[in-house]
Amino acid sequence: MDLLIIAVAGLLAIAGATQISDRVRVAPALLLLATGIIVGFLPVVPAIEIEPEIILEGVLPPLLYATAVNISTINFRRELASVAVLAILLVAVSATVIGAVLTLVVPSLSLAWAIAMGAVLSPTDAVAISIARRLGVSQRIITVLEGEGLLNDATALVVLSSAVAAATAGSVTVGGVVGSFAAAVVVALAVGWAVGELTLHLRARITDASVDTVVSFTIPFLAAIPAEHLGGSGLVAAVIAGLVTGHRSPRILPPDHRIAGQETWHTVELVLEGFIFLVMGLQFFGIVEDVLAEGPSIAIAAWLAALAGGLTVLVRAAVVAPMLVWLRRRAERHATRWEEMSESVQAFERRCQAIAHGEVPEEMQIPWDPHRRGIRRRLKRALRLHRLPTNPERAQRRASRAVGRIRRRGADVEYYRDEPLGLREGAVIVWAGMRGAVTLAAAQTLPASAPNRSFLLLIAILVAAGSLVIQGLTLPWVVRAVRPSMEGPADEEERGELIRLLITAAKEVIAERDDADLGGTDRREAESPSTVIEHDDGDPIEPSGPAPEPDASQQATGTVVGVVPRSTSDLTTHIVRKDNGDYVVSAALAAEAWKDPEVRHREIAAARATTLDMVRAQREALLDAGELGLYSAGSIEYALTRLDYEEIMLTSQPQ
Repeated sequence: MDLLIIAVAGLLAIAGATQISDRVRVAPALLLLATGIIVGFLPVVPAIEIEPEIILEGVLPPLLYATAVNISTINFRRELASVAVLAILLVAVSATVIGAVLTLVVPSLSLAWAIAMGAVLSPTDAVAISIARRLGVSQRIITVLEGEGLLNDATALVVLSSAVAAATAGSVTVGGVVGSFAAAVVVALAVGWAVGELTLHLRARITDASVDTVVSFTIPFLAAIPAEHLGGSGLVAAVIAGLVTGHRSPRILPPDHRIAGQETWHTVELVLEGFIFLVMGLQFFGIVEDVLAEGPSIAIAAWLAALAGGLTVLVRAAVVAPMLVWLRRRAERHATRWEEMSESVQAFERRCQAIAHGEVPEEMQIPWDPHRRGIRRRLKRALRLHRLPTNPERAQRRASRAVGRIRRRGADVEYYRDEPLGLREGAVIVWAGMRGAVTLAAAQTLPASAPNRSFLLLIAILVAAGSLVIQGLTLPWVVRAVRPSMEGPADEEERGELIRLLITAAKEVIAERDDADLGGTDRREAESPSTVIEHDDGDPIEPSGPAPEPDASQQATGTVVGVVPRSTSDLTTHIVRKDNGDYVVSAALAAEAWKDPEVRHREIAAARATTLDMVRAQREALLDAGELGLYSAGSIEYALTRLDYEEIMLTSQPQ
């Protein structure tokens, strides 16, 4: 009963902190951390200690999975270089620098144990992401922070285990650490990808959305547990499974499954994240009590925590600054090269499109400048299409993939140009590197043989709590001071292009239906059906002008209006007739035919089937455009959600 009361109180605390966070302008994690510390120091509350395995194996895999499912895979791919620098290089450098300084300040602490402590303090926490997102910073900053938070935990744990092994056995080398990390990542990649693909195809066979949601709860553990047993990183495996699921689910899972899963996993993420910080605060009293009993003093621990916390910020700034310079130069170099090859790329794209449509040109050479042979050679090697296979179908597939690579490359160049990472954005990335629950959980994995283990735990929790409070509360001020690029309103040009994409996909479905119903009527004549104007006697008349364009609300939903379905019954064979290239509908005959329940049922079923085909064609067009990076991830996600709700409405049956 006591455990039940604690669980209910914890859930209410999480809900309350989330609800009032906007009013008090403080992140829910900070409110829960403060609540946990206050409650932990109450006389009636005993000292609380949570096993680190509960956090590392029971809480972090689903939490990281939930974040990975919702991240944009195209943006994650674009930021893979910066994420690798922050999640791998920064963790290694931070652990080494902090370890070296702690060894100098605390001579009784060996270098191996000091590096282990540095690895504990290296990983960042996801709370910064929620704070930054509330502040409205650009999506590129959010993607970098999310990617770092997804992968740096595994790096820190590998460095920690290697340092502990070196401290206890003294047989660990740098090559061994690098090899262990590489093996852990490779195993995690293989297991995570396999679990993600297999579970997606399994879930596609499930008809009940609730059952699918239950199965989705097991995915992070299905990925993490085998990866750990095979010597890999369970956390990375859970992340990879989440990335595969988030990227592939729109093409495989039904829309009601996706909507239900999104809402459920959002709730799970809210509860798990709140639980971590609440428990983190509750454990503070027990750690302080152990330090008072064993020593050294709390003042020394606070001083060392301040030193270590300052070092984490300085080291992070020292790594981020050259990273930004490198990213800017790389983006400029790619943009310049792309501009230089623009004519060659355009010509090659035209040839690839011709091949994709079954027209193999006689000359497949790329136009080139004799002074730029290297550019021509690199272009041909990148596209891998300078040698066409003899099989026409294979040639068309390769040409289509080449066109996709060209367009994706162009979209990447525009992405780096439109959303640069400068010093202003770098300042936000540096200051948003807060420590949190992973730091405390990793510290608790230190063996009992570690010197002054309780003292090290206190330093870890002081660094984590201090960074959350100081950096978390001041991050809004930093954003206002440096003024980085912000997430602005939806681009009107992009919105118009998306609407045109949706309308084009819907028109193609209508044109295919027209060809099938009319026995191959010229598609060009059927692309613009006319609107019917009726007299009082119900006779249709010819329209005086072109059909009106759908309004904005109709365009946003992707629904084509003004098309009256044709009936196949004897009564309605003349409802639709063609006159001077326009389709004219007899409303009088349509009304008469509509009185027949059988006809009405058939017409409604046909209209519903056509609309479903339109919605699914629009989804495929959006997903194809999203994989090429032609539009922002937010716009694609919004349009996909709208289409999911439309399909749910069309396929749902009244109870």
